[in-house]
Amino acid sequence: MKTILSAILMVVFSIGIQAQSRLENAKKQAAENKELILLNFSGSDWCIPCIKLHKNIIETEDFKKLETENVIVYINADFPRNKKNQLSPDLKKENASLADQYNPKGLFPYTLLLSPEGKILKSWEGLPSENALAFGNEIRDIKDHQKP
Repeated sequence: MKTILSAILMVVFSIGIQAQSRLENAKKQAAENKELILLNFSGSDWCIPCIKLHKNIIETEDFKKLETENVIVYINADFPRNKKNQLSPDLKKENASLADQYNPKGLFPYTLLLSPEGKILKSWEGLPSENALAFGNEIRDIKDHQKP
């Protein structure tokens, strides 16, 4: 009986450790590297502006430089509808939690620039009007004006 109870506790404990959110990891990384966090809420298989945002900004080299140059930590909270694109239950739960905290109105796409502490510095409702380079430059400018 003790063995079964120990095994159950170990499984529960390991799930708890593994369930540490991407946001908590991003906060830690952002603080260590003096980065900001970019949190994007999208519907990758049904929201046309979300699809355009990913194609025209997030998947570009200009955007990827923001990550490689330690400007941002990127998190995508996706809410796909098609059965074939469904996320794991843990990821669904985590995305729902992020939405409860940062996107209670359920806007798509909705993009937030956060401090390493999780404070909202800037938000974009819908598809940003800028191209990838201008979008990235705006983020760099905000980062450059942050207190060290």
